[in-house]
Amino acid sequence: MINEELDPGKGAIAARLIGLTKRYSNGTLALDRLDLNIGSGEFVSLLGPSGCGKSTALYILAGLASATAGQVELADRQTGPATGTSVGFVFQEPSLMPWATVAENVALPLTLGRHAGGDAALEVRRCLAMVGLAAFSEAYPRELSGGMKMRVSIARALITRPKLLLLDEPFGALDEITRTRLHDDLLEIWRQTGCTIVMVTHSTTESVYLSSRIVVMAARPGRIIGSLEIGEPYPRGNQFRLTQGFSRYLGRASALLDEAFQTDPWQTNNGGASTNASAAR
Repeated sequence: MINEELDPGKGAIAARLIGLTKRYSNGTLALDRLDLNIGSGEFVSLLGPSGCGKSTALYILAGLASATAGQVELADRQTGPATGTSVGFVFQEPSLMPWATVAENVALPLTLGRHAGGDAALEVRRCLAMVGLAAFSEAYPRELSGGMKMRVSIARALITRPKLLLLDEPFGALDEITRTRLHDDLLEIWRQTGCTIVMVTHSTTESVYLSSRIVVMAARPGRIIGSLEIGEPYPRGNQFRLTQGFSRYLGRASALLDEAFQTDPWQTNNGGASTNASAAR
């Protein structure tokens, strides 16, 4: 039975995780009967300490890993793993082909799907414009900054016009200024595409600024301990970070994260861990 707190209850459901369990061959139980509904058009952040199964759940949702038990449903349809073009995935590292141009890297999903041609070139230009890299289509990855490489990775995930965009800590390795700019760019992409976004993060600040809902996970084994609706309108600018509302949401998210750390035996046995409001890495 799906916990009502974790059900957005706003109409159409983009994805369901039902009784999701993952046990590795060494016996480690990474996820234990995880239930979660993701509403169509939501921006959901999965927040929690390292090792709590956030990325594992995301990979299973994307069809890049298999569950030991439970199932994933996309757009009210049960799926085996998720297949086709309905899901786009952005990894922690851009993972670009160094010998290929930016345009060729973005076009890769279409090339592998045998959709190369005039329409593919048009789609590449569309996606590069969306991430602000229209002038860099013929550049190579070695010529790009870290933030630009991540933009290319996001454009590549958008090339198939996915209904569900999954991001696994895409901004963790970037400096604060670059990360802040990409936050606003991601929100604009979300607005333009109307897709549903699920993002894994360790940062409470990032999750409060971006999300319509934060889902907090605790480890040992991975499970959901609570969720937090961020009832602030979009667009949100830098001024939002200075408001009392932002501070209140940050406090509530940090309290849930504290609870997640307290239920993690590894953290408890090692003297706990910092749950600073700005990040918990």
